[in-house]
Amino acid sequence: MDYRALVVGGGHAGIEAGLALSRIGFKTLLITQNLDAIGRLSCNPAIGGLSKGNIVREVDALGGEMAHLIDRSMIQFRILNRKRGPAVQAPRAQADKYTYARLAKEILEGQANLEIFMDTVVDLIIERNRIVGVKTKRCHEISAEVVVLTTGTFMEGRIFIGEYDAPEGRLEEPAAIGLGTALRKKGFPVGRLKTGTPARVRKSSVDLDRLEVQEGDEEPMSFSFDYDGVDRPSVPCHITWTNETTHRIITENIHRSPLYGGKIVGQGPRYCPSIEDKVVRFPDRDRHQIFIEPEGLGTEELYLNGISSSLPEDVQSAFIHTIEGLEKAQIMRPGYAVEYDYIDPQALFPSLESKLVENLFIAGQTNGTSGYEEAACQGLIAGINAAQKLKGEKPLILGRNEAYTGVLIDDLVTLGTEEPYRMFTSRAEYRLNLRHDNADQRLTQKGYDVGLRTEEHLQRLREKVSRIESVKDLLRIHRYREKSAFDALKMPEVTIEELAESIPELGAFPPSIRYQVELDVKYDGYIKRQERQINRFERFETMTIPPDLDYDTLEGLSTEARQKLKHIRPLSVGQATRISGMRSSDAAILIIHLQRRSGDA
Repeated sequence: MDYRALVVGGGHAGIEAGLALSRIGFKTLLITQNLDAIGRLSCNPAIGGLSKGNIVREVDALGGEMAHLIDRSMIQFRILNRKRGPAVQAPRAQADKYTYARLAKEILEGQANLEIFMDTVVDLIIERNRIVGVKTKRCHEISAEVVVLTTGTFMEGRIFIGEYDAPEGRLEEPAAIGLGTALRKKGFPVGRLKTGTPARVRKSSVDLDRLEVQEGDEEPMSFSFDYDGVDRPSVPCHITWTNETTHRIITENIHRSPLYGGKIVGQGPRYCPSIEDKVVRFPDRDRHQIFIEPEGLGTEELYLNGISSSLPEDVQSAFIHTIEGLEKAQIMRPGYAVEYDYIDPQALFPSLESKLVENLFIAGQTNGTSGYEEAACQGLIAGINAAQKLKGEKPLILGRNEAYTGVLIDDLVTLGTEEPYRMFTSRAEYRLNLRHDNADQRLTQKGYDVGLRTEEHLQRLREKVSRIESVKDLLRIHRYREKSAFDALKMPEVTIEELAESIPELGAFPPSIRYQVELDVKYDGYIKRQERQINRFERFETMTIPPDLDYDTLEGLSTEARQKLKHIRPLSVGQATRISGMRSSDAAILIIHLQRRSGDA
């Protein structure tokens, strides 16, 4: 074998997979079409957000790199929903996108056991249903024991701007032609999806003084648990709105949209629609919000978050110039849609290994997801499990009660997706226990067990837990409003920062520690209630299903349940119950069979 492991793609999934495999100790090759596009933030220049920030911190706790990259490149930081409950709070940071990509490439280039090669993979080499290597556009055949496929939007990608279209995965970047066709011929369930991006405009041509300013938090927290804070510049974002004139121009030119004209067949993201989608689907709305975000400290480009479009460039120019503050905006890059091939994730095990081809792992947008964060966590899990396969050890499978990453992967492999999948807090049943601030307490040990976290990281975690308990002890011994400060903090109107004004000792602890204590104390009762729910959930998750179970022998199963169980091949009763179409009676039959089988053994 040329390599123990091979990673296809240099986006956010590929970065995490390549680093995981090489850091665990396996000689790895990362193949990417363009070395200068490694780690590129293709769409919005930001990392994190609701549920997404939780994922970034989970990646960090397990030993991934995304949190370090954003900590070193952020230009604004905010905790979203700070005034709401902890289950829906999350960190988000604007990134200097050019610094982020440069750092990502530097990390890969400096990583031991990892080589990087510029070429395009056009086919997989498979022998006896096991992957043994890849073929490239320049006629290389490269062998490996495991392969991780992370093609992003480039597999048979095609961009659309009005009447114009071209085989590209990003504007002026050629698509990966050939691999999607090869996968179809090999029997993989390949479909088409669509995503898009808005125009970028020149900062000096925008009248920012007329727009609402959105500043970051005064004390930014680090995404990585390896640091207590971040010392980076902070620049503002701005907010403006579309209006009736904007919508009229879009409506009058909707026939020129490739989406509504029939040129695009792939399903787009329901929760991140283009501006033409918004105007058509919500005709009663007279305006839509636009966040104007800087792309970096060393560029004039501003990102118009909220008006993604594939309308012709003259139409984009016309409707953008109707928006307050953008009347004289110079468009530096047009918005566009991109359509690309993806693989139905129901063809994967929860380890992200293919059910069709052994030792082939698939991650990121190739599985039908959207977002840098969703890609990164999949890439990390795929890389970890490819390494586990090489070591002959069990895969790391995170439960829905353990991580947003576990929710995401379980949703994909159990339910599949027909549109770009985006993570939301509402998808996680146990979101109160999956807070961003406690991801290290949930997952650092697991990262250590697979070889990505060190004893130093475990010691840091122990010190953090000790500091949290020290703060709670301080609150118990001090009085506030004629009760212990601990009990006072349970009151909705009392904050930890308010208590710090009367308890000077709290100032010795960093904001991240005080913040977690506040959430722990305020929601202690809710958390305990959810822990009881998790205990009931785990009973089904630990009831495993043999991979060779013959569902045709189970009398009483509905036809739909039998077909879907054979197709998805769930690994536990819990996963089986989440399959669409499974009735409670089907689950009961399955449980009775497994109990009898266990008794026979």
